[in-house]
Amino acid sequence: MFCPRRLHHKHMGYRCATLRCCLVQVRSLCSTTSAISHYGRIGDIDNARKVFDNTPLPHRTITSWNAMVAAYFESHKPRDAILLFDQMPQRNTVSFNGMISGYVKNGMVAEARKVFDVMPERNVVSWTSMVRGYIQEGMVEEAERLFWEMPHKNVVSWTVMISGFLKESRFKDAKKLFDMMPVKDVVAVTNMISGYCQVGRLDEARELFDETAMRNVFTWTTMVSGYAKNGRVDVARKLFEVMPGRNEVSWTAMLMGYTQSGRMKEAFELFEAMPVKWVVACNEMITRFGLSGEVNRARTMFEGMKERDEGTWNAMIKVCERKGFELEALGLFVRMQREGVELNFPSFISILSVCASLASLDHGRQVHARLVRSEFDQDLYVASVLITMYVKCGDLVRAKGIFNRFPLKDVVMWNSMITGYSQHGLGEDALIVFRDMCSSGVQPDEVTFIGVLSACSYSGKVKEGFKIFEAMKCTYQVEPGIEHYACMVDLLGRAGQVDEAMELVEKMPMEPDAIVWGALLGACRNHMKLDLAEIAVEKLAKLEPKNAGPYVLLSHMYASRGRWKDVEVLRKKINARSVVKFPGCSWIEVEKKVHTFTGGDSKGHPEQPIITKMLEKLGGILREAGYCPDGSFVLHDVDEEEKTHSLGYHSEKLAVAYGLLKVPEGMPIRVMKNLRVCGDCHSAIKLIAKVTGREIILRDANRFHHFKDGRCSCKDFW
Repeated sequence: MFCPRRLHHKHMGYRCATLRCCLVQVRSLCSTTSAISHYGRIGDIDNARKVFDNTPLPHRTITSWNAMVAAYFESHKPRDAILLFDQMPQRNTVSFNGMISGYVKNGMVAEARKVFDVMPERNVVSWTSMVRGYIQEGMVEEAERLFWEMPHKNVVSWTVMISGFLKESRFKDAKKLFDMMPVKDVVAVTNMISGYCQVGRLDEARELFDETAMRNVFTWTTMVSGYAKNGRVDVARKLFEVMPGRNEVSWTAMLMGYTQSGRMKEAFELFEAMPVKWVVACNEMITRFGLSGEVNRARTMFEGMKERDEGTWNAMIKVCERKGFELEALGLFVRMQREGVELNFPSFISILSVCASLASLDHGRQVHARLVRSEFDQDLYVASVLITMYVKCGDLVRAKGIFNRFPLKDVVMWNSMITGYSQHGLGEDALIVFRDMCSSGVQPDEVTFIGVLSACSYSGKVKEGFKIFEAMKCTYQVEPGIEHYACMVDLLGRAGQVDEAMELVEKMPMEPDAIVWGALLGACRNHMKLDLAEIAVEKLAKLEPKNAGPYVLLSHMYASRGRWKDVEVLRKKINARSVVKFPGCSWIEVEKKVHTFTGGDSKGHPEQPIITKMLEKLGGILREAGYCPDGSFVLHDVDEEEKTHSLGYHSEKLAVAYGLLKVPEGMPIRVMKNLRVCGDCHSAIKLIAKVTGREIILRDANRFHHFKDGRCSCKDFW
């Protein structure tokens, strides 16, 4: 019997089953797209593609295709994204927008524009993404043109353009656009508060902040940060205390307000009060503790961190590099490699500076290799740092190789090569590079002329030096500074024209500084001008009362004349003034380990017995070759035997002896010294190079000395 109610229930059951089936399919499609998006966000592109490929073709919607394209862009694989986009059976506006935003994320703004131009239909997202892309690449004028062409703008479009103006420090344009906005949201207001703070208009920023009802944690943080960055830390703290909610950025902004104002006590108290010790905050404390001289506190904080990021390692390496802990910085570099930590750009630069300072050629080459793999070596600035590193390690061939590889060079790169040749005493080569620089159309700057004039000084080119000095202002429109006058005093002094050097000092248009008087004193020491040396030391005592260097030089001069009473008077002055005398220190790198020696003996070194034996052996060989120790370089009134023993244990001789023991035949022995090499050691090392048939490269505080076959590259003119 026909029953309408039963039929109705049957149809209802069918519809419910169909609806359930549809819901299952929709849920399945949604979960598929979500999975692809999730894997894309975490960089697991292989699993994202597996999910996509395992989805049956009838169920692959445009949304799935769009998600997979976006995943490729997230993983920085634009080629794969393009291939997939080309295979899409159908596309919508979201598909094209995904291509534009994907290209923008990967810095491919030109490709994004090509897609934008061929889109069948654009919406406000398309236009805004393109504007954002231009701003991201610093092409703000192009972004502005496109912005005004937009048929419709939403609050995001306006905000993006305002942020572009602020990024380029075009505050007036940003303010004008902000005033034109039909609707202002919290993001636009926060950006504008930040803009006011950037230009120091804090009262107007605060006025906008106070009249804004829709403030979020970012708005509060922007205002706190604005006060802190402009030196109004106490006002920032008051606002910070009344914030309704704080996040990592808020705490860090307040912390940096204290650290950048040098108020480390308050900074540490705030750091201790933080609910979580975020990595960024820890990095800031490491940097500020270290650079303010509290290296141990920086080190303790570094070692106590459970999690470290690239910035943490960079901060600690930077502290060690800046504060004279170069060996520790190298140790951190080795440790990073052991722990598989990737160096970032600042770390590369810091480590290269350390390698240059220590003349650690092996580590320098290792860093260079990693720079090549990371493609950082194509950067002009990095190339200049590499040139400087190789120069300071005494490897001019590699430095010149990097220099020659770049057809277009900036002024920094030219300066690096000129200074390199100068430090190695190759005056003619430095002048050739200088002429090439001028011919290439690059304008020399103040640093260029310091390098060129130093090159003339180190190689005794007095006439050339004066010509260049006179041409600085007339031809190159570079006003000579005090450093250039110091170079000229040094140039005249080294050439024996000490009285003329003194005349130049007296005629200088500015007050001579310690570098100028130091150059004159060095000339007086070389040419035994005691009267002028005493004047120079008197001037230096006023300029640098804690520096023992000038007294030591004058003591050498008195000692060489046998004026021991005057030496004793100077010694009493040194003790009375508590001046600092830096001990002579030399070091040498053997198998990526730096070995340090101080003057006096080799007892501090674990291989002291074999070093002493080598020194004794060398002493005998040198005496047979006619070497006679120069006792004028010993400051004490002692007998000749004691003088000879003292000279025999100068730090540079200890380092050379160790090099002869450890550096393989055929390889140069590279030694560094923190002070100027003494005359006796210079004579001795020339003979050591001759009798052993080894090349010895010594870098002292002033320049390089290449010893080979009994001669030095400086031609005894140093």
